Amino acid sequence: MDDFISTLVMLLVFGVVFVVPGLALVALLHYLLSLPMQRLDRARLFLDLLETALDRGQPLEQAIISAAEVRDRAMGVRFFMLAAQIERGNSFAVALERTPNFLPPQVNAMLRSGTKLGDLKKVLPACREVVRVVPDTVRTTMHYMITILLIFAPVAIWLISTLSIFVIPKFKELAAGSGVHIWPITQFVFNIVPQLIGFELVLFLALCALAMAYLGGPGFIRLFQLRSVPLIDWIGWRVPWNRKKLLRTFSAMLAVLLDGGVPEAEAVRLAGESTANEVCRRRAEQVRLALQNGVKLDAAMRTFDDTGEFHWRLANAIHARGSFLEALRGWHEALDIKAIQQEETATHIFTSGLVVVNGVIVALIATAMFGILIAILKGALASS
Repeated sequence: MDDFISTLVMLLVFGVVFVVPGLALVALLHYLLSLPMQRLDRARLFLDLLETALDRGQPLEQAIISAAEVRDRAMGVRFFMLAAQIERGNSFAVALERTPNFLPPQVNAMLRSGTKLGDLKKVLPACREVVRVVPDTVRTTMHYMITILLIFAPVAIWLISTLSIFVIPKFKELAAGSGVHIWPITQFVFNIVPQLIGFELVLFLALCALAMAYLGGPGFIRLFQLRSVPLIDWIGWRVPWNRKKLLRTFSAMLAVLLDGGVPEAEAVRLAGESTANEVCRRRAEQVRLALQNGVKLDAAMRTFDDTGEFHWRLANAIHARGSFLEALRGWHEALDIKAIQQEETATHIFTSGLVVVNGVIVALIATAMFGILIAILKGALASS
């Protein structure tokens, strides 16, 4: 009976010490990893709500307030903040402007441009492109990165630090007392232990920054954006796949606005704002100034896209039959495909790089530890 009670107590202690924290960590990890998809789902639900209201001819403000009264938590807390802004008498566009973190910045800017256009339904397809499902490869890589962040990187820092403080000095003393010769690679690894710790710490902080950007979304990233020095937007423009997405967003919105009869200069300005990127806004302003100086739209677009492809595509669209959006649809699809390919390639390289780097570090430490053990054993055998 006493043995049974002792076993039961041990199981309870094991559950409290290991199982419960493990389950809590898994639950926390699942919640964090689901945040980006939850944001996209809420944005898609909101776009469905807008489209339904427009199809019924129902005022958007009334539709949003009615949906908020249902108290469905699927839309998130910020949706109720948006509804509260409307209940205070603000228009749909003003309410969106005062709740900037409810939707992705590009979708928010597109919807506000659509209200200025007077036909919000025309911009909904472009909005849906922004909130499309992220490729599985990209999501898997981000999840793997966060797992490395929470598990491997801290353990590696702790393990290497423990070895450098408690284990390696003892082995060095033992080797010196035995008069054995330490392998060169072992001595090399022992000498660079501080650098290995520093590297793992830098890697951990870099992974933390990437994980926070991924989990926090555009709203979190915007906290580090300075209006006078748009570093975040500059980085976003320099990332190849993100530049293609921004170019697609700008082109799609410009086509929608031109098809809606908006003057070219105003259409370029609104399309630049729809990207929610300061670099795009400034380039769009250069295009607008060129248009005011009498330059044709397709020629003025050279200042927006350095490759010249936008100029060529727009020149063909001007002479094509039908709407601008239809004429440019093939190019928009090509931009999406190229962006996905580049993003997936980058994620594969990043994942493989993490595996290789971690494997090299583990191999170096294992080789160093076994090397000094072998040297000590050989010295002991030779002395005997």
